Amino acid sequence: MGVPIAAWPMHADQPKNGFLVTEILKIGLTVREWENREEIVSASTIENVVRKLMASEEGDAIRKRAQELGEVVRHSTEKGGASQIELDSFIAHITRQDLVFTSTFKYFGYLSFLCMLIGHLSASWPFSRPCA
Repeated sequence: MGVPIAAWPMHADQPKNGFLVTEILKIGLTVREWENREEIVSASTIENVVRKLMASEEGDAIRKRAQELGEVVRHSTEKGGASQIELDSFIAHITRQDLVFTSTFKYFGYLSFLCMLIGHLSASWPFSRPCA
């Protein structure tokens, strides 16, 4: 995090990710356009992109934006950060669903719950009988 990217999309979602990195976030440069994916990339092309990223005014701006974005991402994962809050919310949500099952199971008791389950499944289990 926080470093410039030399985007070189080869397949799947990489063209969209390359566009995001180079055109939206502006934290990288494209080595080769997706439309030219069948062409072989020369060593000099790669060298030019790396030099531009590391030793030019455009590269300075890209590195600065990448560093700033890296800081934002790091802060979001710390306690109280946006990513941490969302992760905690997700965990609370999936845990709450488990609690519904657990509390239902405790309320009805094991045997009652099992009978209720068998009763609901009796249509698919012709050999079982619903509990009375």
